[in-house]
Amino acid sequence: MFRKKGYVIICGAVFFVAWNAVLLFFFLGRFPGYEGGESISEKDLQKGDIVEKLLQLISSFETELESQNKILLQIQSHKSLWEELPKKKNHTAFRNILGNRSNFTNVSSKFLPSRVVIPILVMACNRVTVRRCLDKLLEYRPSAELFPIIVSQDCGHTETANVIAAYGSKLTHIKQPDLSEISVPAGHNKFQGYYKISRHYRWALNQVFNTFSYSAVIIVEDDLEVAPDFFEYFKGLYPILKYDPTLWCVSAWNDNGREGYVDPTKSSLLYRTDFFPGLGWMLLKEVWDELEPKWPASFWDDWMRHPDQRKDRSCIRPEISRTLTFGRKGVSLGQFYDKYLRFIKLNTEFVPFTNIDLSYLEQKKYDEAFEKEVYNAPMVTVEELDNGKLSGKGPFRLQYSSSQSFKILAQKFGLMDDLKSGVPRDGYRGVVSFFSQGKRLYIAPPVGWKKYNPSWS
Repeated sequence: MFRKKGYVIICGAVFFVAWNAVLLFFFLGRFPGYEGGESISEKDLQKGDIVEKLLQLISSFETELESQNKILLQIQSHKSLWEELPKKKNHTAFRNILGNRSNFTNVSSKFLPSRVVIPILVMACNRVTVRRCLDKLLEYRPSAELFPIIVSQDCGHTETANVIAAYGSKLTHIKQPDLSEISVPAGHNKFQGYYKISRHYRWALNQVFNTFSYSAVIIVEDDLEVAPDFFEYFKGLYPILKYDPTLWCVSAWNDNGREGYVDPTKSSLLYRTDFFPGLGWMLLKEVWDELEPKWPASFWDDWMRHPDQRKDRSCIRPEISRTLTFGRKGVSLGQFYDKYLRFIKLNTEFVPFTNIDLSYLEQKKYDEAFEKEVYNAPMVTVEELDNGKLSGKGPFRLQYSSSQSFKILAQKFGLMDDLKSGVPRDGYRGVVSFFSQGKRLYIAPPVGWKKYNPSWS
């Protein structure tokens, strides 16, 4: 249908140009001095016919121009509709395709350019070890054209700048120009670094979207190593992020994705999560246009997790992470690193996400299957698990009813126990999924859960 409309539009445009060319040739040919033209005789001049002929020609020319202008306006109107159709996130055609598992893998070909360009934005500062991040990105990158790498450097650190510059034309190196100290509220002097990071993010994302004019970006910090299928992962998930209004990011990170906490046989398994994971994530320009005017002065990632920004939207995250952090030192002074982050399992098996049916991630379908999976699972106690009384791989459900009971369970199983605006890490509809001792477990609120309590933080 789209190709047919495009053909009609192109034909109309060609006809418009050709017709006016013929008219111009015809009218110019009526005047003396143009080859093949019919000259005006002396007798005509004497009788004043030239004036009448000129008036007739001008009138005819104006009438034709008006007619052609109407045609051009119609062409532009149809062209506008044609171009805007794929941009409507809730378009019926897309919803029908999304609801059909067998057709969802065709969304890219039906609604997206065949060669979508998604840049990788590497946020750098003063780590010369950024080379580890860049080397892996360049090793696994399938196309320099489709995945250009932009390194945005803050801090003005010369040694790091030299490392980045050594890559030459393999990447684009931009530098945050404002290196001044930031005036912070009383008592926040020790958080100066968080203020600078937030300033850097705002500047760098504006460069990507407003200066370089990209429509999406994958953001990577300078202390992240990527998996072999990192690019395939984001390329496969770009269509669903683009057209599903209930999503606002795709992350390569699983907060509880340590060795032994993920199912090693489920490298292709993906989840919806209400928690913004970060650490290798994809953002669309339309979401940045929404966030940029109110971008915070500091602690941007926790700000992203607030209900005012999230607006009940979710992110996609994997069972097994596609990024691994190796940066213990930073503004957070190694918070969580030694206990959790250093043990994150990085995926090593290449998964062809662009050829996998991902329609199960559509919200309605996902929610129905997810709630059935969680709440049909038998509810068990910690003691039953400890005593080895449960057989099989599960799933099994452990229930919590308060922030304190959640923290007790999370700590018991070695999960990250903090909540942001009431949302637990990896949580979806209050449920945290993980693997333990070869069993699938869900830490879940009671049946009938409605919404998060922001005071649980």
